[in-house]
This record gives sequence, structure tokens and C-alpha cells, in this order.
Amino acid sequence: MSTAAPISVETAPAAAVAPAELRRLPVLQPVAPGPVAKADSIVAFALRQLGTNYCYAGITPEGGFDCSGFVLYVFARYGVATPHSTALLIDVGRPVARTEARPGDIVVFTGTAATSTTPGHAGIVISRPGEPIRFVHASSARRESGVKISQVEGTGYERRFMQVRRML
Repeated sequence: MSTAAPISVETAPAAAVAPAELRRLPVLQPVAPGPVAKADSIVAFALRQLGTNYCYAGITPEGGFDCSGFVLYVFARYGVATPHSTALLIDVGRPVARTEARPGDIVVFTGTAATSTTPGHAGIVISRPGEPIRFVHASSARRESGVKISQVEGTGYERRFMQVRRML
């Protein structure tokens, strides 16, 4: 049995730790990031999907996304379950005031029909509180479909706005 001082993983060079000593070292579990760090990661990952094709019922970058499939894919990457249904996204997490929307929140809109009152579209907020709400989403728009960034204020999304939901 060795009488040498314990070796710290933080200070010992890799070559200085013998394989037998490595087996005795405690297994360190990664620390789960807090809500803000996770939200920033979610937004960064969502933005990496920009330009991905739109596909009805799609849930992968290879096949394309619909709006709820995009939200599902991005949040699932970070272990946060969301439904693949915009109608159900209106009930996930907790509601927050529009003025308090922050990166990583989900924003839900009605469908495109002028008389629609039910959820029909969703995206992920990328703007900070106090800024006009900008969000990344999978759009089926004829002119520019696919994953893109849009703004609520001053656009057709303002009329269709329903709610902001906080998942984290």
C-alpha cells in the first residue's frame, strides 16, 4: 500500500496518475447548468438549425421541421420534454408576461386564419426582456419557409400572439 499523499485530479498531470490510482478516484458527476445557462445553450443550438427545411410533422434537421417539431427537437437536446403539438405547447411550463419574455422561452401564436383563436404556431424566444420579441422557428411561409428568425412587434405575429411559456 502506498503512503504517498493523495493525488488531486485537478493538480496532477495525467501521466502522474497510475491506472490503479485512477480506479480509486471518485467519479465526478457533471454539474447541471442553471436555467439561464441552459436557456443560452438552447438558443445557441436552435440558431444552429437556421436554414433547415420546413416539413409538416418533421422532427429532425435531416427531414426538416414543423414548428412544434423544431421546439421538441431543440428542447429534447437538453433533456426538456415538450409535446409535438402546438395546441399542447400552450399548456407547458408556466405563463409569463410578454414584457418578461427571455431567451429560451416558448412563444405561441394562433393559426394564420384571421378568425383563429387556437394555437397554431410556436417558436423559441431569442431576445432579452425589454427588447422587441424575436424568436427562432420553423416557418411554412411560402416566400421563405424553413427555420428562421422573426419578430413579433410590427408583424402579422403581433395580431396572432397568444402567450409566452417558460420551460426552465
